[in-house]
Amino acid sequence: MKPIPSKDEILAWISDNPTQTSKRDIARAFGIKGAARIDLKRILKELEADGHLEKRRRSYRDPDRLPPVSVLEVTPDSDGDLFARPMEWEGEGAAPIILLMPRAGDPALAAGERILARLTEVKDAPHAYEARLIRRIGTNPQRILGVFRASHEGGRILPVDKGSDKEWRVAAGATEGAQDGELVEAEAAGPKGRMGLPAARIVARLGDPSAPRAVSLIAIHEHGIPDAFPDDVIAEADRAKPAPLKGREDLRDLPLLTIDPADARDRDDACYAEPDKDLANPGGHVIWVAIADVAHYVTPGSALDREARKRGNSTYFPDRVVPMLPDRLSGDLCSLHEGVPRAALAVRMVINAKGEKIAHDFHRIQMRSVASLNYEEVQAAIDGTPSEKTEPLTEPLLRPLFAAYEALKIAREARQPLELDLPERQIVLSDDGKVASVAVKERLDAHRLIEEFMVLANVAAAETLVAKRQNLLFRVHEEPAPEKIAALREVASAAGFGLAKGQVLHTRQLNRLLAQAEGSDEDELINMSTLRSMTQAYYSPENFGHFGLALQRYAHFTSPIRRYSDLIVHRALISAHGWGKDGLSPEDIETMEATAKAISDTERRSMMAERDTTDRYLASYLSERVGNEMGGRISGITRFGVFVKLDETGADGLVPIRDLGQEYFRHDPDTQTLTGADSGMTIGLGQRVTVRLAEAVPVTGGLLLELIELEGQALPKSRRGGRGKPVRRKVGSARKKADKVKRKVKRTRR
Repeated sequence: MKPIPSKDEILAWISDNPTQTSKRDIARAFGIKGAARIDLKRILKELEADGHLEKRRRSYRDPDRLPPVSVLEVTPDSDGDLFARPMEWEGEGAAPIILLMPRAGDPALAAGERILARLTEVKDAPHAYEARLIRRIGTNPQRILGVFRASHEGGRILPVDKGSDKEWRVAAGATEGAQDGELVEAEAAGPKGRMGLPAARIVARLGDPSAPRAVSLIAIHEHGIPDAFPDDVIAEADRAKPAPLKGREDLRDLPLLTIDPADARDRDDACYAEPDKDLANPGGHVIWVAIADVAHYVTPGSALDREARKRGNSTYFPDRVVPMLPDRLSGDLCSLHEGVPRAALAVRMVINAKGEKIAHDFHRIQMRSVASLNYEEVQAAIDGTPSEKTEPLTEPLLRPLFAAYEALKIAREARQPLELDLPERQIVLSDDGKVASVAVKERLDAHRLIEEFMVLANVAAAETLVAKRQNLLFRVHEEPAPEKIAALREVASAAGFGLAKGQVLHTRQLNRLLAQAEGSDEDELINMSTLRSMTQAYYSPENFGHFGLALQRYAHFTSPIRRYSDLIVHRALISAHGWGKDGLSPEDIETMEATAKAISDTERRSMMAERDTTDRYLASYLSERVGNEMGGRISGITRFGVFVKLDETGADGLVPIRDLGQEYFRHDPDTQTLTGADSGMTIGLGQRVTVRLAEAVPVTGGLLLELIELEGQALPKSRRGGRGKPVRRKVGSARKKADKVKRKVKRTRR
């Protein structure tokens, strides 16, 4: 029999194996069997009593761990190396040693400064963590994005923001080596000089304004998305402390876990499921969904609240996120990090064997996530190939989640929400910010599970607030307009499919149409046409239902870190349950309609900025392929041309109508077709085409195409002088034309 390990050996093993912490795991690791398990249990009890271990359910974990984003105080040593100590420490022993890892461009830090930093645990080193600076606390200089114009005295910055006509002066020693014409990021550096221009210091050289790294920054400024937090907002966030347990239910022992994308920066939802033990509900399940309690930190009328309402939502780009809330909240106090106590609002929902919700109730809690997982590793565990991290979680936690999901699928099938099948493409960037590839996002059952749990929680929130007669913001998706459905019916009929007339439209009818087309050549055509017939969802204090989800009442509750609508719903729940003074304010109620319009507008603004950024990235990616032939499908018909969605990238390009041939083409907006007056050739949605890429302009995101083949048939020579011949234009005409096309594209898409 192997000897019983020492306490130090056990602690070291738990530190090295944080996901295998049950008594059985520890016994297996040290080869402890039979009666020797009694001695192991005694040692674990002693370690727990001494505060070295903390027992949660059936596992033991080291309580002395810091959140991945933490506030630190800089403490240089005698050799000049930068170390730091955590401003918040709940462990029993001494605070861990943290080594700061400066990067090029980081400001110099002095002893005693407070910083917000991202932490990484390290092993086999004298320090427990390495920290990388996010920003200094208390410093929030104004940021400027513009084109640098060099001079013998330094230079000037011409902002790219169309709404700004103010230039900035850059001293010779503050240019960071920027070259004339480069896009730069700078920060305010002092008062006006003798020439009357404010001073700025360049902090980042972004290179060519048309280069990929600059794309999202240009979109941010072009659409007026606030990307720098005011000083008072930063100061308010920095003063925030972790929410106390007082006044909350202590659910830290409930094994909630988070499942997010692998690159997630914030985690605002956690879940747990188990079979319902109530004999009156055979085959039923109990589902918990816990959401970060942002309302505790962002109170009505505060600086944080005003800024969050102004932003409306976070905006996501391939290379960055413009958050609704500062890092101190979004990446730290409101993020449900593994092993860290966090405040949350939670809903406990009971479903029957058919996935129907038969009961629910809300709670204001303190929780502690047992694991932060990503979709891919969760799916792999369920599919039989668990990782070292997910193996001990698969049977006790993941299997029950998927069992509850299987029941919810039955209810979803009965409800028949709209089942569009349009692949979502993801732009993958290289380390230097260029587009490395364009991939189709894989849809896993793990994604669908979280979506179904969140939909159920959102429904529960809406139902509770309606029952308690509390003001709230609904997420509304109205029925399609009759003329839109009539156009869809014509497209379907032309493709050989049917959509019944003369009855109240339900999503199940549209799903039948989509099912008819599935697997056929017209599959994408019918999906695109159905999507085009839909109205746009929005927020409203009045309830008009959610057509797409086939739900009578729906409200957003599950993402208050990134959506202001969810924060309003959280406050409404707090008021409805009498949980505190941080619920809805009289001003919240009075301005509910204005808030609904404002955040519906900011949502559309973000969508346009994200779409423009994607267009520019794709144009940059394709700019080296000008002259190449590509396959695609017609995705839009207008009086001025034909839009084609390219197969490989999903990029949309325009074939101008004047380049279709010498004849006149008649545009029919109802059937979405162009018909040649002489040849009778009909061009319509969903047709397969081969095109040649004529122009790609990264600055505007515009793509111009030449139509080569339609449904496998070669087109006759056009006015371009014949297929295959190069297009000759004066210098600058390509950009002017692409800009004009881009403006038309935007107007059409709205």
